Formats: sequence, structure tokens, C-alpha cells
Amino acid sequence: MNAMDFVTVVTGLPRSGTSLMMQMLSAGGIRPLTDQVRAPDESNPRGYFEFEPVKRLPADPCWLAQARGHAVKIIHVLVPHLPVDGTLRYRVILMRRDMQEILASQRAMLERQGKKSEDETLLARAYRAQLSSLEEWLRPREQFSTLSIDYRDLIENPRAAAIEIDNFLDGGLDIEAMVHVVDPALYRQRVQ
Repeated sequence: MNAMDFVTVVTGLPRSGTSLMMQMLSAGGIRPLTDQVRAPDESNPRGYFEFEPVKRLPADPCWLAQARGHAVKIIHVLVPHLPVDGTLRYRVILMRRDMQEILASQRAMLERQGKKSEDETLLARAYRAQLSSLEEWLRPREQFSTLSIDYRDLIENPRAAAIEIDNFLDGGLDIEAMVHVVDPALYRQRVQ
């Protein structure tokens, strides 16, 4: 099986590194399914790599036909809405990041937008429950293979992460190009 035989899904909690993973996959040779509707900004200077039809996944999954052989970013709560009728296979890259870093990054992004952040204790509890639910949902599904990537590990050792991703996606990716995409300077909300 090669990358053209399945949909590469990049998911994780908000601010967990999903955009960086999409950049790496694109550099490595897997075309991103994106429409560039959401423009780059100070929070994501290299872009968000989003695809608007993903937001309608529960009601309208027909766009998935064009996703085979591509990488597509899907917010964690929508992944369980992917069709499991046997017509598509999925390789899911689940981004993980320290919860305090996620909350700090989200807070900084909202402040830049002039918005107020939610109660972080409640948000952290909700995020943990949602992530746990997603992991449970993914586990027994034969159409899904999952690889978890830790954001800090990726930043600190991008070559090891790129090799692991290449192996997970059956090889053939440009490891050097993937490594080159990682910019430690963009790791701004680091918890020591």
C-alpha cells in the first residue's frame, strides 16, 4: 500500500501542531487538501492548511473522494464522522502536546485577535475527555491506523519524527525536506 491508497488524516487538539504536521507532509511529498481560505497570521505564520468542507463532514462527506492520496487536517471532534463503510482507509497522525502549552498557545492566539479565552480549567477537562473519546473510537477500527506524535519531541528531534512518519506512511517521503520545515523559533509557548 502506498500513500495514494489511503487518506492521511492529521488531527489533534487545537494548537497541538497540526499545521506544522501538514507542512511537513507537504514538504515530504504528500499533497495537502487545502483551500487556503484561512490565511496565515501571527499565530500560524506558515498557514493553517485547512479545507472548509471538513467542517461539514457530519452532514456531507462527499468531498472525501478527492482526499485519497492527500493529507487533510480534521479537527479531533470530527474524526469519528469519517465514513467507515470500507471504501476508504485512513492513516491518522494524532498530534499531542502538553495541555498547559496548548492552553497558553490558545490564550496568546485569542489575545492577538482581541478575544477573551474560556475558563482554562473547564477547557482542559473538556479537551482531555474529547481526546480520550477519540482514542477509544479509533482503537477498534480496522480502516484506521494511528500514529501519535508529540509536539515537543517533534521540535527537538525532527529527523526521528520524520523517519517515524515516513515508515508509518509506507515510505518514499523526502525526509530532509520534512526536517527543514521545522522551525524551533515557532515553539513559543514552551512549558519547562
